[in-house]
Amino acid sequence: MLNIRQLNCSYGETNILRNINLTIPAGKVMALMGRNGVGKTTLLKTVMGLLRPLAGEIFFDGQEITHWTPEKRASGGIGYVPQGRDIFPYLTVEENLLIGLEAHKAGRGMAIPEGIFDLFPALKSMLLRKGGNLSGGEQQQLAIARVLVSEPKLLLLDEPTEGIQPSIVLQIENTIRFIKEQGTISILLVEQYLEFALRLADYYYIMEKGSIVSEGITHDISKEVIANHLTV
Repeated sequence: MLNIRQLNCSYGETNILRNINLTIPAGKVMALMGRNGVGKTTLLKTVMGLLRPLAGEIFFDGQEITHWTPEKRASGGIGYVPQGRDIFPYLTVEENLLIGLEAHKAGRGMAIPEGIFDLFPALKSMLLRKGGNLSGGEQQQLAIARVLVSEPKLLLLDEPTEGIQPSIVLQIENTIRFIKEQGTISILLVEQYLEFALRLADYYYIMEKGSIVSEGITHDISKEVIANHLTV
């Protein structure tokens, strides 16, 4: 579903991503892990088209998208939930969800699918509340729901458990597990909560100083790899 080849990206004069090679099979969950500041969010932003690569190629669902705009990537089936959620605080929950439908391949005029409230039942009773009046956990649910209503093929999740109460973390975990079981959406998950990532992911990549330093099947990750690259 996603194939990245020799990707390089910088902020100004500083090279952040260095020769990144990464593959996500269709319907699988890939955990992208590493300490703070190693380039994980930069990689997600580059996949979404928010940053332009210096070199390399990005293929999505068999097409090269290296130079596609973020809008084209969204309408083509890439959904992005950024770190910090970025919901629209002055719009209602319903309005936030309707904006998410703008990226749906069927176009405008669709109703919010009821299935989204099966995943996040709390949102149904909050449709008329402003996004800025929700708790952090409720905002995270809204941010994920806003992307899922567009029925993406690839979901980019940046630190979905950050600052979230344990009950909502469990609900988000169950949602990701449900998506995984359906097998129709591939997920690239950036996550600092190691146990959360390892419970959900089929495969892992670990970044350090802008490069991939380890990869493999999640169940086979060694204590040595965790100690060398993930613990503080």
